[in-house]
Amino acid sequence: MKDLLQFLLIILCLAIGRFPFLIAISTIFIAGSMQGIGASFISTLSVIFVILIGIFFSLMISKILSKTILKGMPSSFILELPPYRKPQFGKILVRSIFDRTLFVLGRAIAAAAPAGLIIWLFANIGIGGESLLNIIANFLQPMASLMGLDGYILTAFILGIPANEIVLPIILMCYLGGNSLVNIEDTVSIGQILISNGWTILTAINVMLFTILHFPCATTLLTIKKETGSFKWTALSFAIPTVCGIVVCMFTNLIYHIIV
Repeated sequence: MKDLLQFLLIILCLAIGRFPFLIAISTIFIAGSMQGIGASFISTLSVIFVILIGIFFSLMISKILSKTILKGMPSSFILELPPYRKPQFGKILVRSIFDRTLFVLGRAIAAAAPAGLIIWLFANIGIGGESLLNIIANFLQPMASLMGLDGYILTAFILGIPANEIVLPIILMCYLGGNSLVNIEDTVSIGQILISNGWTILTAINVMLFTILHFPCATTLLTIKKETGSFKWTALSFAIPTVCGIVVCMFTNLIYHIIV
C-alpha cells in the first residue's frame, strides 16, 4: 500500500493530457510576449520548469507521507521470472488490446460520457435567466481571485475532471457564451479570446501551476480506487495535489502583487 500510493502521487503531475494545455498557454503568453529566436526556447524552459515544480511537490509529499500516515517498514517486492518461452506475437497483441487498451478506454468512456452530459446541462439550463455555468463561476470567483485566476477557469478545471484535455475548451465555451464545447486550434485566436477576458501573464503562470498541481483525472482516480481498494486513499490522492496547487497559486499571486 505504501509503495503504491507513493508511486501514484509521483505520477499525478506527469499526466500526458496536461502537456498540450501547458504548451498552448506557454506559447501564447510567454513566447508571445517576446521576440526573436529565443522566445520558443524560453517558452519551452517555462514548461519544463513547471513540470519540475510538480515533480518536486510529488517527491516532497511522498517524503512527508512516509514519515507520517504511511510510516512503517517498507514493503518488499519479489519478482519471480517465469520460464522463457518464444513470444507469440498474436497472443501478445490480443492481450495488450483487451487487457490494457480497451480497459483504459472503458474507464475513460465511463467517466467522460456523464461529464459531457453534465457540462451540456450546466451550459443550457438556467435560473433567473442565468446559466448554471455562470452561477457556479460567480460562486467560485472570490476563491479564484485569491489564486490569480477567475471563476470560469476554476469551473473549467472542476468540470474537466474526466480528462485534462477538455479544460481549455470549457474555458473558451464559457468566455464565448456558447452552449457546447469549443475546439479552436489557432493559438492566435485562443490568445485573443483569453486576453480579451482579462488574462495576463500572472493568470497564465497560475493556470500553468494549477494545471500541474491539481487533482488527477477521473480515469486515474478510478485506477487508484481499484488498486488500493480504498475510498480514503482515493480521496487523499484527489485532495493533496489540489491543496498544493491552491497554496502555490495563492503564494504566487501574493508575491506578484507585493512586487508589482
